[in-house]
Amino acid sequence: MDAGLIYTQTILAGVAMIAAYIVGKIFKLKTEICLLLTVIAGGLVGGAGLDLFRHMAEGSATFLDIALIFVFATLFMNILKESGGINFLVKKIISGFHNKKILLLILLMIIILIPGALTGAGSISVLVVGGTVAAALNAMGLTKKRTAAIIFIVAGLSAACPPVNVWAMMTCAGTAIPYVGFTFPLLIPVLITGLFTVLFLGRGAKNIDKEAALSEIESPKDYKSYKIILPFVLLIALLMASRIWPFDFPVLGLPLVFAICAFFAWILDAKAVNIVKITKKTVEDLTPLVATTIVVGMLLQIMSMNGTRGLISMLIVTAPVAVIFIMIPFVIPISEGVLTYGGAMVFGIPLIWMFNSMGLNPVIILAGLSLMWPLGDALPPTALIGRLTVSTAGYEGKYSSFLKECIVPWVVITVVGMIMVLFSNQLSFLMFTN
Repeated sequence: MDAGLIYTQTILAGVAMIAAYIVGKIFKLKTEICLLLTVIAGGLVGGAGLDLFRHMAEGSATFLDIALIFVFATLFMNILKESGGINFLVKKIISGFHNKKILLLILLMIIILIPGALTGAGSISVLVVGGTVAAALNAMGLTKKRTAAIIFIVAGLSAACPPVNVWAMMTCAGTAIPYVGFTFPLLIPVLITGLFTVLFLGRGAKNIDKEAALSEIESPKDYKSYKIILPFVLLIALLMASRIWPFDFPVLGLPLVFAICAFFAWILDAKAVNIVKITKKTVEDLTPLVATTIVVGMLLQIMSMNGTRGLISMLIVTAPVAVIFIMIPFVIPISEGVLTYGGAMVFGIPLIWMFNSMGLNPVIILAGLSLMWPLGDALPPTALIGRLTVSTAGYEGKYSSFLKECIVPWVVITVVGMIMVLFSNQLSFLMFTN
């Protein structure tokens, strides 16, 4: 086929995909359905014919491992929540630090970080601990708008926090870069920006009225601390075992590790936890997220088939570097707001290809980009974590006002992310390698 015709067909396929997505949004369809329409349009216009079904089937399994991590990690956290472990932990923190507001803010930040870090989804942090943390922040005298801003920003950072970072995992899968060496390049910036967020937005907070705050949080009267400590000890042990004994202990994989820990957490408190009910709720809560993961895999497959992925990659790698650097702070969050995790596949992969070819450190750059992707979860049309946070925190004001409250931490996170992109080689020491 003539090169001109190939370009024409590719551009038409890209236009058809954009049009299909816009039409879906006009009819107020869910993001997952809009992306599915995009896949179908891209396949048909790209000339897939009946092979469209094969491409959809193959693409749907692309991120099966990530979907399984979502399911079992969230089940693990939900079992701890249902047993009363999360509320028990927060009440212990309030009891011990109710008159030390700075330490209390920092500990609440860590509580929000844990679920998202383990599952790779900030929405899980909001669902599992958002309501409890919101009650504590409100008890400190913070407005619901500021409370919502804190929970959103930190929940977004939790999704970027190791060990599970879906944007980095997806980009690594598409660039043949092993998901190795990301722990500290992700953890250190997350902790720095998270601390700034809670201290800046938490300014003006007051010491908690201990009794009033504790009365707002329900937990079992005779809950034993080992029920929440031992599952995390097992989790850390299983994650570290294959690294400590690389030739003697099998690599179980994150889905199986979380499944084992979930089963162990349930065994410790089987009487208090209805495992069937919790499993059903977990699947219901995760259906949109898993559906997004599946359809993003289809999207990547179709974009590879019709050439749009290659065209976007070519445009990125041939564009002036200065233009790329200027566009990153805007394109990265917007791509998340439109495509959710698909933004990592469409823009992350060619960006890493380009920077890697320039001799820059792809791990540090990808960690920097991963700080900025979660910000897009507050942007329309999806606004996944933003809408969920506003609802969980009980904020009923204008959504635009909530976004304005997030501006300063947003800018700081963007600056830190761009520093990592611009000075990736100089920051390679964060990987702690020789």
